[in-house]
Amino acid sequence: MEPAHRPAVRVICYDADGRILLLNWLDPHDRSRLWEPPGGGIDPGETPLQAARRELTEETGLDPALIRPDFLLVERDTVWKGRRWRGPEQFFAATYPTAQPEVRRDGLLPYEQTDLQAHRWIHPADFPTLPDRLEPPTLADICATLLAI
Repeated sequence: MEPAHRPAVRVICYDADGRILLLNWLDPHDRSRLWEPPGGGIDPGETPLQAARRELTEETGLDPALIRPDFLLVERDTVWKGRRWRGPEQFFAATYPTAQPEVRRDGLLPYEQTDLQAHRWIHPADFPTLPDRLEPPTLADICATLLAI
């Protein structure tokens, strides 16, 4: 499978109790599921931070103003929708002052409404208990590193 790359970003959302927001997506190609932080592709003319703010708003409805400008560059290598995606993504962080802030789905595109199965606020120590694959697999380390930036 020939790898492809698209410029993309992710946002690690921390709640007041140290949980991380993960979204559970159903791959329409092979019906597999994965958990990952909110995020997505960078549109033409958009900075990575602008993309992170837009994606967070679209996918969760959470306040994008809480995204910090510092980021961690993470090498990704995953299969999604029958394609292998490989390359760097910028991971940003946002910390929310309450436990498990409400997540809204009203900014999702119609196909995203179908593909997004669930969301969960979860402690990084509990990542191994997730029933589906975690992307990226090193997310707990990424979360710890971002907190230190």
